[in-house]
Amino acid sequence: MTTINGEPLWELDEETLASGAEGFTASQIFVRHPGCVAYTYDDLILMPGHIHFPLSEVEISTNLTRNIKLNAPFVSSPMDTVTESNMAIHMALLGGIGIIHSNLSIAEQASQVRKVKKYKNGFITDPLCLSPNHTVQDVIQIKEEFGYSGIPITDTGKMGGRLMGIISNRDVGFLTAPTDGRAVAGILVKELMTPREKLSVAKEGVSLAEANEILKASKKGKLPVINDRDELVALIARTDLQKNRDFPLSSYHKTNKQLLVGAAIGTRPSDKTRAEALVEAGVDVLVIDSSQGDSVYQLEMIQFLKRNWPNVDVIGGNVVTPTQALHLIQAGVDGLRVGMGIGSICTTQEVCAVGRAQASAVFHVSKCARKYGIPVIADGGIKSTGHVTKALCVGASCVMMGSMLAGTDEAPGEYFYNDGVRLKRYRGMGSLEAMEQGSEKRYVWESSAPQKAIKVAQGVSGAVQDKGTLRRYIPYLTQGVRHGMQDAGCVSVEDAWQKLYNDKLRFEIRSPAAQKEGGVHGLHSYEKRLY
Repeated sequence: MTTINGEPLWELDEETLASGAEGFTASQIFVRHPGCVAYTYDDLILMPGHIHFPLSEVEISTNLTRNIKLNAPFVSSPMDTVTESNMAIHMALLGGIGIIHSNLSIAEQASQVRKVKKYKNGFITDPLCLSPNHTVQDVIQIKEEFGYSGIPITDTGKMGGRLMGIISNRDVGFLTAPTDGRAVAGILVKELMTPREKLSVAKEGVSLAEANEILKASKKGKLPVINDRDELVALIARTDLQKNRDFPLSSYHKTNKQLLVGAAIGTRPSDKTRAEALVEAGVDVLVIDSSQGDSVYQLEMIQFLKRNWPNVDVIGGNVVTPTQALHLIQAGVDGLRVGMGIGSICTTQEVCAVGRAQASAVFHVSKCARKYGIPVIADGGIKSTGHVTKALCVGASCVMMGSMLAGTDEAPGEYFYNDGVRLKRYRGMGSLEAMEQGSEKRYVWESSAPQKAIKVAQGVSGAVQDKGTLRRYIPYLTQGVRHGMQDAGCVSVEDAWQKLYNDKLRFEIRSPAAQKEGGVHGLHSYEKRLY
């Protein structure tokens, strides 16, 4: 507690507080206002609070779902121009999580999930193995498909077989054709592998810390873990030690140390098969991707998922009212996705006349969901670190971003130039272009041919400016949110919620002139650099 000359800080009298001189409570703005108006993030401004802690103590870790905690409140949207394996890997390394989009075949989406799960591990309990009689071509194929070449060799070519050796990129990288006329790709693994007697190994039952020490001492790239019968039971990689050092905030599974990843599915019967494939691939959370989540189709899908895979978390949505949220909570969701028609590329409100301003939607749904312990993801409408701070301070646990991340190096697609500006393609999943790739299932529940043939776009295609790599951009977002929380006098996300629901956090509504004043103005020209 801050004191002056041993005395606590003075507090304002009730009359001054009630006058609005300190701003207004969330209940006054969102619930008891006479204008029946819904508010966006830009409409709101937070009143400053007392700072009694350094920036380094601001804690922005939060829950994505009932059972999944993140070190940073950032989620990449399941859009085909935003999140595939590369985006998901780097989001998880930097403390958030990526949701793989479903505009892919079932096999392709499951493969994207596997790439994330294989990227960073503690004990790798299901590594790809080869037998001594496999060829260099098999090694090359695994490297091209999965991105690594340190492959254990067992007598059966499978996990659990007797360890025979290891083959790595060092063994096959500079091969020349053998003198017997065979092609390089046809050389047998047993001719090139490092044999068992030259390997450093750890015994089954070794702790991760002990295994890491053995790996450091041996200076090898891989450390096989074997049982008393010399059978392979696990594998540890040196690169994972380096990733642990370089990315201390990474989001990973508590048991197997694999990176966390989510994947989107729809509500069609075929999505049950998709869900099964994703669960087999190791997905941590399934996101039911629908523009309007309060449907019998989604309620049935939630119940199906929780009945068949109770240990896999499910996020439902999208919703914007407490009634919608309540139905999904009753069905068994572990998290809620809030937002309808407010994304930069979304035209749902314009086309369908249904939706809600995002700040109001997040506040009302979060207040309802909090009673049941269900976290809320504010999906869409995020254009700055200030918007992230506002979303958290009106009740959201995380923010889901599309356009904010679509211009990064890790997003799918190639850069191009227009008038000297480096850009990347970005499109809504409700755009006709995305619908033609399969995303119409997010917007259309009609199965009859005449109705299904008519597509009504609820999004557009465009381009966003280059933002560089996530390795610089996410730390910038993280630090910006910490600054905002500190200025508001909130030492953590949970502290912000306590102040929100105890009427200690204060807001005001900004006029259009106030919004203009709060941004850059009055300059002939300027350059806006993020970091």
